[in-house]
This record gives sequence, C-alpha cells and structure tokens, in this order.
Amino acid sequence: MSLEVLTEIGKRTLIMGILNVTPDSFSDGGRYTTVEAAVAHAQRLVEEGADILDIGGESTRPGADPVPLDEELRRVIPVVQAVRQALPEVCISVDTYKARVAREALESGADMINDVSALRFDPEMASVVAEGDVPVVLMHMKGTPKTMQQNPTYGDVVREILAFLRERIEFAVSQGIARDRIIVDPGIGFGKRPEHNTEILQRLGELRELGRPILLGTSRKSFLGALTKRPVEKRLEETIASVVVGVLRGADIVRVHDVAPMKHALAVADAVCERYAPRPSSP
Repeated sequence: MSLEVLTEIGKRTLIMGILNVTPDSFSDGGRYTTVEAAVAHAQRLVEEGADILDIGGESTRPGADPVPLDEELRRVIPVVQAVRQALPEVCISVDTYKARVAREALESGADMINDVSALRFDPEMASVVAEGDVPVVLMHMKGTPKTMQQNPTYGDVVREILAFLRERIEFAVSQGIARDRIIVDPGIGFGKRPEHNTEILQRLGELRELGRPILLGTSRKSFLGALTKRPVEKRLEETIASVVVGVLRGADIVRVHDVAPMKHALAVADAVCERYAPRPSSP
C-alpha cells in the first residue's frame, strides 16, 4: 500500500516531507533526534499532506563530515521501525548512500532509497536496491558534501547534469535496477553556486528528456538566502516560489520541510500546470 502513492506521479505533484534525525542538519538539526520526537513530526507531516517521508541520519549540508556507519544505523533504523508501525500506509524513503543502512532500513519497513551519490559512494548500494526492487532517487552532486562547495565550476550546468544522470541511469539499469524504479534529482545546492541553482530551475524542463520523474529539493537552501538576504529560518516564501517554479518547469516530487503551505501552493500550481491540466485543443 505504501508505494501506491508513486502511481500518482504524472497526475499531481507529490510532496516528500523531510525528517532529519541528525544533530547538525543545516535547517532543523537536533529537533527530532529521539524516536518519540521523530514519530510525532512524521505524523504531523503526514497530517499536513506529505505523500512520502524522507528519513535521513547524516547531514549532507556543505562541509559536513561523514557519519560513521554504526551511528547512522543507530539514528535511522529505530525511527524507520517506529514510523512504519505508527503510519503503516505512508511511503517511507531513507536518505542514505550507505548500502548497509539501506538494506536494514528496507528490512525495517522503508519503501525507497534516496541516494545523494547516485550509487557511487558504496559499491554495494546498487545491488541492495536491485534485490529490494525498490524505487531509488539518483541525485547529481559534484564532489562530496565535505568538498562540493569548493569552487564548483561548469561549462553548461544543465547539460552536465543531464549527462551525469543519463550515465547513472544506465549504470543502475546495468546492475539490475528496473528503469521504472528510477527517479532523478538535479541536486540543487550540491556543488552549485547560486547562479547555477537558478539556471537549473529555469531549465528544469530539459531533464524531462531523461524520461524519469524529477525530484526537486530547494527547501530553505542557501541560494534562496543569496537572493533575499534572509536567514534559513525565514525562507518559507522563497521556498514556495521555487517549488511553484519547479513544478511549472517539470518537477514531479518536491522535497520540503514545510508541508502544509506547500500543499496549498501546489493546489494552485497543479491546477495551471499543463502536465496535469492540459489546455483543450483549439477547434
């Protein structure tokens, strides 16, 4: 039942609610580090309209240090188990690039994997996804979270992202992952300058040529602050604007912290999005 929501892709925009169980995430680190707090927040996100919950135990903010495997397991697995018990129908994604975390999360009730490395950082990850026959998000990132903002440069940022994602899709398929299980993410803020991120939003529709659903994560990110000069905790309106632009340019899933206001904004965006409400042809 929990994966049935993905059949809605192409009919409306899906909302992926962020559930960080980390002490150091850039926006909400430390708020949901106990199982009880995490489950309560998960329930709140679903009540507000989240279609998918994305649970992450390692911050991938710029400059972040890797989290040891045992620590990530300690943070993530009890929360996945508790959320699955409390919310048996919700689609649970786990934000990890570690194969063992992915495997244990899937065994604990998770439904899909969101890998910021696009199956590059752990050689076992592709086989875990293939064996589980679960959806996977392949994201573009230049470098690693620790190094990605150290002078990122591109010739044509969107064409380079397209080439990268096309290669990663073919790699995934070669490893036994079904093409229809793959979702792509251009990686807003992951090895990009503010001007790269705005260009990605402007040209997001070009990623449609990959033939896979597009996940977009702009929520509260620093490029929005670069535009409005406001701190992370005050970037709700900026996030709404970027989400609406993203949907109108091709996004199928939006990954956000603030679900309720996005739900309202998407009611309008979806109503005017030609992919969901095509204009009648002229007589």
